[in-house]
Amino acid sequence: MIKASLLIMVVLTVLIAMGLRWREQRVPQVAARKRLDLLARGKKGLDRWITAAMLAALVTILVLGGLHWLNVWQG
Repeated sequence: MIKASLLIMVVLTVLIAMGLRWREQRVPQVAARKRLDLLARGKKGLDRWITAAMLAALVTILVLGGLHWLNVWQG
Protein backbone atom coordinates (compact mmCIF):
# COMPACT_ATOMS: atom_id res chain seq x y z
CA MET A 1 0.00 0.00 0.00
CA ILE A 2 2.90 2.34 0.72
CA LYS A 3 4.36 1.73 -2.74
CA ALA A 4 0.99 2.47 -4.32
CA SER A 5 0.56 5.73 -2.45
CA LEU A 6 4.10 6.85 -3.34
CA LEU A 7 3.52 6.00 -6.98
CA ILE A 8 0.21 7.86 -6.98
CA MET A 9 1.87 10.87 -5.35
CA VAL A 10 4.74 10.97 -7.85
CA VAL A 11 2.43 10.64 -10.85
CA LEU A 12 0.04 13.28 -9.52
CA THR A 13 2.92 15.65 -8.73
CA VAL A 14 4.23 15.45 -12.28
CA LEU A 15 0.77 15.85 -13.82
CA ILE A 16 -0.16 18.78 -11.58
CA ALA A 17 3.19 20.50 -12.24
CA MET A 18 2.62 20.12 -15.98
CA GLY A 19 -0.87 21.57 -15.58
CA LEU A 20 0.41 24.51 -13.55
CA ARG A 21 3.08 25.25 -16.14
CA TRP A 22 0.51 25.07 -18.94
CA ARG A 23 -1.75 27.43 -17.00
CA GLU A 24 1.10 29.90 -16.39
CA GLN A 25 1.89 29.98 -20.09
CA ARG A 26 -1.75 30.63 -21.02
CA VAL A 27 -2.31 33.59 -18.67
CA PRO A 28 -1.62 36.73 -20.75
CA GLN A 29 -0.06 38.76 -17.92
CA VAL A 30 2.45 36.03 -17.09
CA ALA A 31 3.23 35.09 -20.70
CA ALA A 32 3.86 38.74 -21.70
CA ARG A 33 6.40 39.29 -18.92
CA LYS A 34 10.04 39.77 -19.88
CA ARG A 35 12.54 36.94 -19.49
CA LEU A 36 13.54 36.28 -15.92
CA ASP A 37 17.08 35.81 -14.71
CA LEU A 38 18.34 32.40 -13.62
CA LEU A 39 17.55 32.84 -9.93
CA ALA A 40 13.99 34.04 -10.57
CA ARG A 41 13.31 31.16 -12.96
CA GLY A 42 14.64 28.66 -10.43
CA LYS A 43 12.50 30.12 -7.67
CA LYS A 44 9.43 30.07 -9.91
CA GLY A 45 10.06 26.44 -10.88
CA LEU A 46 10.67 25.38 -7.28
CA ASP A 47 7.46 27.10 -6.21
CA ARG A 48 5.55 25.27 -8.95
CA TRP A 49 6.90 21.86 -7.86
CA ILE A 50 6.23 22.52 -4.17
CA THR A 51 2.66 23.56 -4.97
CA ALA A 52 2.20 20.46 -7.13
CA ALA A 53 3.57 18.18 -4.40
CA MET A 54 1.27 19.75 -1.82
CA LEU A 55 -1.79 19.27 -4.01
CA ALA A 56 -0.74 15.69 -4.86
CA ALA A 57 -0.30 14.85 -1.18
CA LEU A 58 -3.73 16.27 -0.37
CA VAL A 59 -5.43 14.33 -3.16
CA THR A 60 -3.61 11.12 -2.20
CA ILE A 61 -4.60 11.46 1.46
CA LEU A 62 -8.23 12.14 0.56
CA VAL A 63 -8.52 9.28 -1.93
CA LEU A 64 -6.72 6.62 0.11
CA GLY A 65 -8.36 7.80 3.34
CA GLY A 66 -11.76 7.63 1.69
CA LEU A 67 -11.05 4.12 0.43
CA HIS A 68 -9.96 3.12 3.93
CA TRP A 69 -13.16 4.44 5.53
CA LEU A 70 -15.29 2.74 2.87
CA ASN A 71 -13.58 -0.51 3.82
CA VAL A 72 -14.17 0.14 7.55
CA TRP A 73 -17.85 0.96 7.07
CA GLN A 74 -18.46 -2.13 4.97
CA GLY A 75 -17.09 -4.30 7.75
